Amino acid sequence: MTTMPAPRQNANRVVNAMTVDVEDWFQVQAFANTIDRAAWDGLERRVEANTNRILDMFGDAGIHATFFTLGWVAERYPALIRRITAEGHELASHGYWHRLVHEQTPEDFAADITSARKLLEDTGGVAVTGYRAPTFSINTRNPWAFDVLEAAGYRYSSSIYPIRHDLYGMPDAPRAPFRPTSGQLVEIPMTTLRAFGRNFPSAGGGYFRLLPYAAFRASLRRVNTTEAAPGMFYTHPWEIDPGQPRVTAAPALAKFRHYLNLSRTADRIGRLLTDFAWDRVDQVFASALR
Repeated sequence: MTTMPAPRQNANRVVNAMTVDVEDWFQVQAFANTIDRAAWDGLERRVEANTNRILDMFGDAGIHATFFTLGWVAERYPALIRRITAEGHELASHGYWHRLVHEQTPEDFAADITSARKLLEDTGGVAVTGYRAPTFSINTRNPWAFDVLEAAGYRYSSSIYPIRHDLYGMPDAPRAPFRPTSGQLVEIPMTTLRAFGRNFPSAGGGYFRLLPYAAFRASLRRVNTTEAAPGMFYTHPWEIDPGQPRVTAAPALAKFRHYLNLSRTADRIGRLLTDFAWDRVDQVFASALR
């Protein structure tokens, strides 16, 4: 594994990467065993309105971000994809079906990421070079995925979370951008804070909704100041939508993780946009991607 050079800074502040995983409330891994993919088209769709709301927030704050978008969403909402690119954001891939990578064969994975990339590029009119695995599902079980991504034309992945978690995680992975193979593909892992001999999550998602905002802010600020390193924050359109349908048949833990503090997330993101400097992944990590 080859480590990469340090990212740029903006005046006296490290610039962090703001990212959105564009998927609807019924497509999340928490409900994968409760909601069949065959039912998706018959469910209430809220991803377009929620993503437009996030785009409005970013526009008001004057920042650009990276949108890791499902091909399934792009196929049904081409105007949303065109708005993302027209406003200067980076369009990236989240695959087509939101299937865990380690549950696919290399051939199935290649077909999924290739079709998603072509659909996104044709719709958005821009090159798509970034990919994020659903539920960070690239780990020690499937290192072959990096070679498949590079062969499919991707320049970078942001699919590894260097923590221990019951659903994902690769705690021994590098915390900074690195090349996971002998090829040119770069892996940009999710942000962690190193303390007490272990990595703690500092990248958003469910942890951002669980922890007090001040604790998350302190964690990211420490990464920026002590390590002079950028953070990688991620959220989902459904995380700012407390009015979404409730999946009562889902397991209790899945429901807790999914619905926790949804009513507070938009305000917390708004604070985050002013407390830190933000930009697209391909800009924040430009030196690593050369």
